[in-house]
Order: sequence, then structure tokens, then C-alpha cells
Amino acid sequence: MTEEVEDQEKVNGFRIFGMFLPSLPSLMLKFGGVFLRFKREAKKGGRTFQRELINQGLDEITAAQLTEIYLESSNIANYISLFR
Repeated sequence: MTEEVEDQEKVNGFRIFGMFLPSLPSLMLKFGGVFLRFKREAKKGGRTFQRELINQGLDEITAAQLTEIYLESSNIANYISLFR
């Protein structure tokens, strides 16, 4: 009885994968566009952040270091490692 249930679960898993597979290329393109937009906005925000730190009287080296820390949050590897 348990073998039949396991076989049925495998078949259902393959069906779901088969339904998902055709939409994979379009999803990759959409997510790729979103990712590039996200990175562009993060860099733009980083430049603004660094400029404001310098305008507030912080030296350029410290402002650059703080900006690097600020931009680490936009690194996609940090998000991927959360799901592993």
C-alpha cells in the first residue's frame, strides 16, 4: 500500500514539474529584469548615500566603507544563501 502512495506522489511531482517547465524561460527573463532593476536602484541609492555622508562631514574613505556595507544588502547571494 505504501509503495502505491509513494508512486502516486512521484507521479504528482513530475506533473507539477511538467506544468512548471514550459513557463521557466519567461520566468527567468522576468526575474532577470527585476534583478537588474534592483541592482541599478541599489547602486543609485549607494551613490546618494555616500554623497550625503560626505556632505555631512564624513571623510571619503569612511563614507566609502559605510557605502559598501550599505550595498551588501543588495547582493543577491545573501538572499540565495537564506534558502539553502
